[in-house]
Amino acid sequence: MFFVFGPSGQIYRGGPDKLAQVAPVRRVHRPQALRTRALDSDAAPVATAAPPATAQTATPKPLRLLEAVSAYVQTEQGPVQPRQPLSRVGDVMTTGALTVAPDQRVNDAWQTLAEHEIAQAPVVNDQGQVVGLLLRADMAPLDLLPEPGAVKQAIELARRPVSEVMVSPVPTVAADTELRRVAGVLLDTGLPGLPVTDERGLLAGFISRTDILRAVAADPPLDLWS
Repeated sequence: MFFVFGPSGQIYRGGPDKLAQVAPVRRVHRPQALRTRALDSDAAPVATAAPPATAQTATPKPLRLLEAVSAYVQTEQGPVQPRQPLSRVGDVMTTGALTVAPDQRVNDAWQTLAEHEIAQAPVVNDQGQVVGLLLRADMAPLDLLPEPGAVKQAIELARRPVSEVMVSPVPTVAADTELRRVAGVLLDTGLPGLPVTDERGLLAGFISRTDILRAVAADPPLDLWS
């Protein structure tokens, strides 16, 4: 079951096939990452010549070789535990997801997301209901890059409330929804994930593309479509 919530409450309840017919739900276009001069200089370190081989640098090689052989043997044997069925949002979603308030300032929200090393967060009102989704990419549009002499204006833009830059209305999903349905919605909307809520919009967690990929790559492997 999917929902669409905005500041005025629920505006859709149903399957994923009609989500695209909800006019306010826009497809998200992810901008290219913006790098500062400092980041560019860090990203391209100067190449240095490798030190000459010595007896000390040569000794770890046999140990690494043994570790590689051991890892290959374990892979060939397969996981000890059997594959587990995995088909619902609740099986892979992140509980206790970080949230932000709609009246929080953009620069404060940016700092919060950066500290937790995440790129998005549900926007929740005082009643605990989802009203939007904040994407870190949306907090740094081109109009935040100051022209010469426009630094003051850029600072004012950074002080906007989250409600002015969040994705809203935003689709949400129930915890008992099939994962393959979520995958289709993520592809259709371009969103990196969906808040997990009940039909009242109360937040239960968050499911992202990373959550799904992490479950697929887990050992023992999990069967998504059983």
